[in-house]
Amino acid sequence: MRRVVRQSKFRHVFGQAVKNDQCYDDIRVSRVTWDSSFCAVNPRFVAIIIEASGGGAFLVLPLHKTGRIDKSYPTVCGHTGPVLDIDWCPHNDQVIASGSEDCTVMVWQIPENGLTLSLTEPVVILEGHSKRVGIVAWHPTARNVLLSAGCDNAIIIWNVGTGEALINLDDMHSDMIYNVSWNRNGSLICTASKDKKVRVIDPRKQEIVAEKEKAHEGARPMRAIFLADGNVFTTGFSRMSERQLALWNPKNMQEPIALHEMDTSNGVLLPFYDPDTSIIYLCGKGDSSIRYFEITDESPYVHYLNTFSSKEPQRGMGYMPKRGLDVNKCEIARFFKLHERKCEPIIMTVPRKSDLFQDDLYPDTAGPEAALEAEEWFEGKNADPVLISLKHGYIPGKNRDLKVVKKNILDSKPTANKKCDLINIPKKTPDTASVQNEAKLDEILKEIKSIKDTICNQDERISKLEQQMAKIAA
Repeated sequence: MRRVVRQSKFRHVFGQAVKNDQCYDDIRVSRVTWDSSFCAVNPRFVAIIIEASGGGAFLVLPLHKTGRIDKSYPTVCGHTGPVLDIDWCPHNDQVIASGSEDCTVMVWQIPENGLTLSLTEPVVILEGHSKRVGIVAWHPTARNVLLSAGCDNAIIIWNVGTGEALINLDDMHSDMIYNVSWNRNGSLICTASKDKKVRVIDPRKQEIVAEKEKAHEGARPMRAIFLADGNVFTTGFSRMSERQLALWNPKNMQEPIALHEMDTSNGVLLPFYDPDTSIIYLCGKGDSSIRYFEITDESPYVHYLNTFSSKEPQRGMGYMPKRGLDVNKCEIARFFKLHERKCEPIIMTVPRKSDLFQDDLYPDTAGPEAALEAEEWFEGKNADPVLISLKHGYIPGKNRDLKVVKKNILDSKPTANKKCDLINIPKKTPDTASVQNEAKLDEILKEIKSIKDTICNQDERISKLEQQMAKIAA
């Protein structure tokens, strides 16, 4: 006989909001009309994009700093336009990237215990987009590789360690890019765009591997993310404005593996995926619920599990990496839900009677160690994430500081499109400039000579004193 109810250890996953004193209160969450999650979380900090006068800012709070947040609490505020997206580096819990309306991407190093003063100086500023930057996403396995996508329909992949743009995909999208997702080993990206296409792109070969026109027929924004098995999961709208979710095989994008219609709400569905349990959580902007589904190999492939509902609608959502969860409480996901004035953690747990470590819930998960250096990835190497066990909980190690080594720009010859920049530089009259330089050089040489003389004199004095000491000792 066919079982009516499908067996799954995640059927009884339940969500619970934390108590009021464990929320982050009195936060003015950004009102920018942009469909990003406005929140990024890791095992040390929660970062939230906030309203800021005269530029863009976001808060970075240590996880334990709950309760009311003072209005004068320091912020990260180096952008001159509103911040649209933030993303924590998966290999360093103190490094975060931000994209802004001011057309720049900035990478910040947060002090170990959080901010005591507002941070205005990023470690590096990445300039290359001609319009606002709405998406930033770190490479999952290679250190210091960052992707950014802007409203100029371009995707740029940066080596943050040198501050250089190494790959520029500026001719693949004819319209605005809604989101970009890396696959598990970071060899491919998939994108959803306003032209209703879902594309799978090999960024290093700079070619489109697969694409699907009208993945969802509706005009409202779509999302596309890679799953661990290489399939692509999308959310979007039907022609009748019903919200849909679909599963695709990039090797054959003609028809979806599965397509489900959900409801007629108009909030964009933000998907959050856990590769260890194959669960997808869908959080609609403006919804007051989180729906979750399990992805399996058997029909209908996308299985509805349950819905967590609350009264307040969500402005945005942060999703904690697996290593930040409490394994002793069988916690399999933690969300940070943004209200208008606060951030409320929501904990998803699997009810179990035993206190022992549940290894079926916690297979080895991606750890903070990078599998590749940036240069190796750009040269064509791939590597899966370095996995760690959560058996005894995750203990954060010491993060190394992000160092940016600027290459000598004089080594690289200016390319054709740089010529115009060179023309615009105001030229000093060569004779006055060279005279000033010569005078400066003379000054430095004199100073070096006088220091050398002093050192010689001191050496002589030391040797005389040593001789005197030797005589006294004898």
